[in-house]
Amino acid sequence: MDRPLQSPDNKAGVVPKPSIWADPGPIVTNKSSLTIWCQGSLQASAYLLYKERGSEPWETRIPQDSSNKAGFLIEAMTQAHAGLYECVYYTTGDILSQRSDPLLLVVTGVGGAPSLSAQPSPVVASGGNVSLSCSSQFTSGPFHLLKEGGADPPRHMEAEPRMHAGRWRAIFPLVPVSASHAGTYRCYGSSTVYPNVWSQPSAPLHIDVTGVHREPALSAQPGSLVLTGHSLTLQCHAEAGFDTFALTKDEWLTPAQSLHGQHSPHFPLGHVNRTHGGRYRCYSGHSLSSVWSASSAPLDILVAGIYRKPSLSAQPGPSVPRGVTVTLQCGSEIWLDTFHLHREGSLDPPQHLRLQDTSAPSQANFTLSPVTSGHQGTYRCYGSNSTSPYLLSQPSDPLELLVSDYTVENLIRMGVAGLVLVVLGVLLFQARNDTRRTLHAARM
Repeated sequence: MDRPLQSPDNKAGVVPKPSIWADPGPIVTNKSSLTIWCQGSLQASAYLLYKERGSEPWETRIPQDSSNKAGFLIEAMTQAHAGLYECVYYTTGDILSQRSDPLLLVVTGVGGAPSLSAQPSPVVASGGNVSLSCSSQFTSGPFHLLKEGGADPPRHMEAEPRMHAGRWRAIFPLVPVSASHAGTYRCYGSSTVYPNVWSQPSAPLHIDVTGVHREPALSAQPGSLVLTGHSLTLQCHAEAGFDTFALTKDEWLTPAQSLHGQHSPHFPLGHVNRTHGGRYRCYSGHSLSSVWSASSAPLDILVAGIYRKPSLSAQPGPSVPRGVTVTLQCGSEIWLDTFHLHREGSLDPPQHLRLQDTSAPSQANFTLSPVTSGHQGTYRCYGSNSTSPYLLSQPSDPLELLVSDYTVENLIRMGVAGLVLVVLGVLLFQARNDTRRTLHAARM
């Protein structure tokens, strides 16, 4: 079909402008295939594709089978295909439509991949701040940040004017962080001359946003104090409706670096060893989402059995009346600067005292004042060093503290004394009666 190639602005505005899009998308890997679609009207007789706002069409297509669109296939994308595209269509009356909105095609995979990192951490609380740093030793032009699976357009940032550790770098701030920022990111580098030709993608970086839902609670079974070799399970207790749970362990108080979810709220740690000691938190969320609850309150797991056992004694003694002051003394033959006191069967974490005077004997005094029946029980103590706060000694020998209640004992004593007096009175009465009977019989 011969047709004069009129200017795209000829008779513009008489018919609606078409829409244009790329399949599978406008960002495509080098050498991959791509189809540019132009959709106009059922009355369209021809579609024209323009590149870089040129005056001559790059390609022309005749719609098939009364279709209202036409496809322009690029079998193998190259650097030459990157750029802006627009399309128009003719109606049967040779009326030319307006040009479509521009479509930018980007070719990736040309050049080495940059690296992508998050500062201070890829796990960030809602409302907080995080910066994504994209750096490369290969490209010094603009850097591009893309979030996978999202509708957000890529973000672009010029490289910093000075190199850092031999690499060019661009910083993409996410401030303030919200649930919409959660997801997987990649970044690309490019040159100033060819800004639409991008490098290989960086490795994916996953951003988890916490604090969007109410925090769960974290507990330990059988308890947070466990001997080496014993089994331990942590459980994350969340409200109904959550089906994904993550557990983190703080390493020297650094932020969590990742949240790996599982469908069960139970985290069996197996037979514990010294590596299991630490501070744990848990999060709850939903499947296929990077949005999480606030963290649970921290739970310290103390692993005992690392050092020799200390000794435990009670002053003034292990059996005391209610209301007095009792001091439980925990001492160690080897130098330890922190001591822990635990009552067997208690769900509360152990009490702990850290020695301030390193020249003093390795001993801590735990004061119970005033003691009540609630203090009664079997106690053990442990020692540790502040350099390894979650690793404890063997437990001391058990010390059973008995607390007596004098008020109850006095009532019992008074009751027994009263009963004795009653019995003595009865016996005396009977003795008097027997004496009278004997005297009366003798007079007879």
